[in-house]
Amino acid sequence: MVVVGGAGTVSKKQIAAWGLWDWGGAAFQAVILTFVFSVYLTDAVGDDLPGGVSASSWLGWSLGLAGLLIAVSAPVSGQRSDARGRRKRSLFLLSIATVAAMAGLFLVKDDYHYLWLGLVLLAGGSVLFELAQVPYTAMLRQVSTPDNLGRVSGFGWAMGYFGGIVLLLVSYFGFIAGEGDTRGFLGISTEDGLNIRLVALFAAAWFLVFSLPVLLAVPELPRTDADSAAARAGYVESYRVLLRDVRDLWRTDRRTVWFLLASALFRDGLAGVFTFGAVLAVTVYGISAADVLLFGVAANVAAALGALAAGRVDDAIGPKRVIVVSLAAMIATGIVLLVVSGPTMFWIFGLILCLFVGPAQSSSRTFLTRIVPPGREGQMFGLYATTGRAVSFLAPSLFGFFVFVFGSDRAGIVGLLVVLAAGLAALLPVAAPRGDLARDAVV
Repeated sequence: MVVVGGAGTVSKKQIAAWGLWDWGGAAFQAVILTFVFSVYLTDAVGDDLPGGVSASSWLGWSLGLAGLLIAVSAPVSGQRSDARGRRKRSLFLLSIATVAAMAGLFLVKDDYHYLWLGLVLLAGGSVLFELAQVPYTAMLRQVSTPDNLGRVSGFGWAMGYFGGIVLLLVSYFGFIAGEGDTRGFLGISTEDGLNIRLVALFAAAWFLVFSLPVLLAVPELPRTDADSAAARAGYVESYRVLLRDVRDLWRTDRRTVWFLLASALFRDGLAGVFTFGAVLAVTVYGISAADVLLFGVAANVAAALGALAAGRVDDAIGPKRVIVVSLAAMIATGIVLLVVSGPTMFWIFGLILCLFVGPAQSSSRTFLTRIVPPGREGQMFGLYATTGRAVSFLAPSLFGFFVFVFGSDRAGIVGLLVVLAAGLAALLPVAAPRGDLARDAVV
């Protein structure tokens, strides 16, 4: 099947290839950054680190520095790939560099002398992966039409969730499960952390394989005249062009500015749900540590199914309504979680909460795609990444504040709800897009 998309004709093959990048990218997000290698660095490699600073602190600082680098470089990176017609080239180089950083983690043995290498590679990989997501997300218009934009975006999000689930299960049962000197059904030795280092190598190969289809199936973006000054600018000059564009955006299209700010707020709340969900499951609702992984898998399935289902709703009624309903449902469910107790209640309402995370994330990027002028997607999604990083301290800080004030982990839920409510309140006045900007005038 072939349909007319943002860059000509789009086939189902191209849509599938685009979604496979998200499937492969879960190797970095789920395995390296969240559940496996970061834990290995803090609990094994840096366990006997001398001095008064813990490995966890060093990890937090290194990822904080990575976040700063992402915030200041993402908009210019996207702007330059747009202006030069090198979106696919940028995605290729950044994906390969991320794979190299992941593969390099194989060298990080279970010895604190290797902690610094691990932190540099992890932080560097985080920067490269986040920058790669800018041209990747900017391709959304290339692989969709105004009529199926929501479905394609939801498909990509779902592929990321499902890819993370599959890879985590393979990693756990193949390399990590069990006790003693060998682990997993592959019987990998634990000496010098070999089993975890092989997980990093396997994850790198996984990402490499699944990042290739989009590079082969989706054509390079033709160079446009959307921003001739950006096309001529050097790297330093690109920041002056960016400041000029932001000023122009404020004068001519404040809706985009307000959406970037509103989405930064509620996206931080969405991230907080997954960040602190496992902690709350154990400390508040009595779920065993062994069952947390099972809940994590179920939560990702719920979010993926929600994203898939909401994609059709997005195309029918628009992304703003999907986001508003999702955030309102999450706030209502969070209030229920404040008063219920026990593992069963957490399983029920925790999964309901996760069911609405995927739709809010997916429709957030379709909203921006529908209002961005053609040829400026990379720059706008770079700003999307920057604004998200700028407020990423809110959910963790408010979670910790309410826990401290009320002396209860359960109270931390209030902090997450405050961020979600702030994002919802900021979104409500923002005019909804009527369709793709190539067809409709800005509302």
